[in-house]
Amino acid sequence: MEPTGVSLEAGCQGTMRARLTIAGKRSHSARPHKGINAIHRIAPFLQRIAAEDQRSVELDGCTFREALSVVRIAGGIANNVVPDQVEATINYRFAPDRKTEEAFAYLVSLFEGLMDPELGDSLVLVDSVDGALPNLSNELLDRLSRRVHVKRAKLGWTDVATFFDRGIAATNYGPGDPELAHSAGEWVAVDEIYRAFEVLSEVLAN
Repeated sequence: MEPTGVSLEAGCQGTMRARLTIAGKRSHSARPHKGINAIHRIAPFLQRIAAEDQRSVELDGCTFREALSVVRIAGGIANNVVPDQVEATINYRFAPDRKTEEAFAYLVSLFEGLMDPELGDSLVLVDSVDGALPNLSNELLDRLSRRVHVKRAKLGWTDVATFFDRGIAATNYGPGDPELAHSAGEWVAVDEIYRAFEVLSEVLAN
């Protein structure tokens, strides 16, 4: 059970981390024309990520909106040195109609025309895990779907994907506000606990 506000949050997104390395040539900052500033070179890569329209995919009546973000960046060695390398970590939350291979291929295509492998640019897959389709055609999940008032796609990755990968139907459903999950102010309304218990009891009893 996940905190969903006793709504049904079907499936989940896949999640991927990739490391983008942009190269340059080191020189003294008083003579930048003697070097190639890697931090300056990464600017169009970041702009391309920021400007990218994220796709939305509707599956089983649930809309999965993808998300692409640079979550970490590091570069430079000293205040008087033109940097010869900068690294950015990219997090990509992809809809469950895509697998890791297709999702990473999309990232590669995003930087087409910008990468210079001869200089030392690279994009490396660090880790990835696929998402899960809503699977609401499953008899038990369909029964649950018809008992709840709100049905939507799950934002983020959950263990529903682990079950899905093993051929086991699963979904996200439970008491608690998902916007408060993992926060210091997380709490659960007692009436939502009773509501979830009532709905699950009826679904499993039939």
